[in-house]
Amino acid sequence: MITQSKHLPAEERRTVTVEAVVELAAEQNPNEITTSAIAARMGLTQGALFRHFPSKSAILEAVMVWVADRLLSRLDKAIEGVSSPLAALEAMFMAHVEFVVKHPGVPRILFGELQYDEKTAQKVMAQALIRRYGERLHRLLEEGKLKKELDANLDTEAASILFIGTIQGLIMQSLLAGDVKHILHDAPRVFAIYRQGIRSAQ
Repeated sequence: MITQSKHLPAEERRTVTVEAVVELAAEQNPNEITTSAIAARMGLTQGALFRHFPSKSAILEAVMVWVADRLLSRLDKAIEGVSSPLAALEAMFMAHVEFVVKHPGVPRILFGELQYDEKTAQKVMAQALIRRYGERLHRLLEEGKLKKELDANLDTEAASILFIGTIQGLIMQSLLAGDVKHILHDAPRVFAIYRQGIRSAQ
């Protein structure tokens, strides 16, 4: 829950605004979140909110920046110092899952942005996030092949798509079940199957 934010510095106020949107997205359709709802969650007037953001679109763009920075930094921290590419992939998988459990509104925001044909700034930013995520996966997968941890004939692009798609599937099922924390139980078992499919037979 967002705490009192009437007397925060400008940058901190912007961050609190983003966090309010992420909280609200966990409770309702992100596309239906209004600026009045955001302001109410923060204990502010809409006028005070718009002193820091010129429009709702600007707020949503800030949300996408926050999501990308927080998620990618969490992934990078999870694999820091892990010498085994396969172990790093598992650490990355679980770090993403734990991020979703902590911020269940995030996948709802991302799914909401990606489902429409219009090329909004937020959609472009969501696509850029997936691309940067994929680049990290590609490096680990290629490193795993070089170290003979992974199948030398592994299709790196397909393995990267499957990694992201597997997490998205887990998230979707947890959202449908109405209990995002259930993903913590399923994720290790699901990754074990993924690992079995990409590891070297040696």
